[in-house]
Amino acid sequence: MWARELAVSAPGKVILHGEHAVVLGKVALAVALDLRTFLRLRPGAEGRLSVSLPGVGVRRSWDTPGLRALRGRIAGKGRGRRTCPGALRGSREFAGIAAGASAPESLATLAFLYMCLAISAKYGDVPSVDMVVWSELPTGAGLGSSAAYAVCLAAALLMVCGAISCPLQEGESTARWTEEELALINSWAFRGEQVIHGNPSGVDNAVGTWGGALRYQAGKITPLKRVPTLRILLTNTKVPRSTKILVAGVKEKILKFPAIMNPVLDSIDAISQECQSVLEAMPANPSPEHYPVLEEFFDINQHHLNVLGVGHPSLDRLCQVTASHSLHSKLTGAGGGGCGITLLPPDISLLAVEAAKQDLCACGFECWETKIGAPGVTLHSCSSLSAQVLHALTQS
Repeated sequence: MWARELAVSAPGKVILHGEHAVVLGKVALAVALDLRTFLRLRPGAEGRLSVSLPGVGVRRSWDTPGLRALRGRIAGKGRGRRTCPGALRGSREFAGIAAGASAPESLATLAFLYMCLAISAKYGDVPSVDMVVWSELPTGAGLGSSAAYAVCLAAALLMVCGAISCPLQEGESTARWTEEELALINSWAFRGEQVIHGNPSGVDNAVGTWGGALRYQAGKITPLKRVPTLRILLTNTKVPRSTKILVAGVKEKILKFPAIMNPVLDSIDAISQECQSVLEAMPANPSPEHYPVLEEFFDINQHHLNVLGVGHPSLDRLCQVTASHSLHSKLTGAGGGGCGITLLPPDISLLAVEAAKQDLCACGFECWETKIGAPGVTLHSCSSLSAQVLHALTQS
């Protein structure tokens, strides 16, 4: 029996440096974005397990004896770090999701059901609980929204099954789990990401779990020692793009002009490594004099990414608009549209930020003022959540 009403949150992510070069073994820096996914957990109707995802129009409920019977049928499948096709197929059929379904609501439901069954098979029954998940992150924008969802699910399910503690004491507003518990959350979140994406790198769920910033190179993920919290503008150009096509285009250009393109990749790698050194040397609350070198890294890397062929007129426009306000921007993620990030120095005025946001929105873009270097997965008392988040989580 689960008796408490609590909330779990996890951050999205942006790539600071290393897009595309990372595919070829170079260093990338991924940082936690302070736009978060929230999961409200509360006692449910006896014998029922419910999940509601208002952002994608999902409201599903299953009786726990039925889930237990399904778990018995797929027992022993999906052990280890990877998901099992047989267990996935059983979950899909049970939920009435067509094979090959790729809509966000189908994948989110499947990830929930699969993780619920796999975690309960290992740690004991999931009690009768009701979960509502809502996100500040747009989907399909390369900001780690699916990983933040998987991290929240993993933390909540592991906690209600007793595999990890409930670290929030009465009277506290937030709490975090131990390193050992975070590692367990991350491993199960990765399984959820596999359900959604098939073959994820593991970077997004690691950022969602630990927060801060991570260095990624050739499959190895290393948290940065310490990371300052930096203010940014995150801008979605709303231009759709295919990551697969963009990655293939970069590969083709490298094969065609190796003597020209390989030094560009080496330079992007050097930017990532230099940026890591700068971030680790910066104080927690940096002052204006720490920013010029970070701004130069943005400018140089943006030019490099254009040379690789992953720029787009919308991203050029974004950079021009912010440059007119003496701000520095670069694309983040796959490029070809998608999102860009703009550094906001600590001495910039509120009026200047608002003017930049208005000009970006006038281009048809969507803009958020947020932070990078945010904390990872966190447990909250519901009373400590903002009115906006609480309202979103109670509308289902």
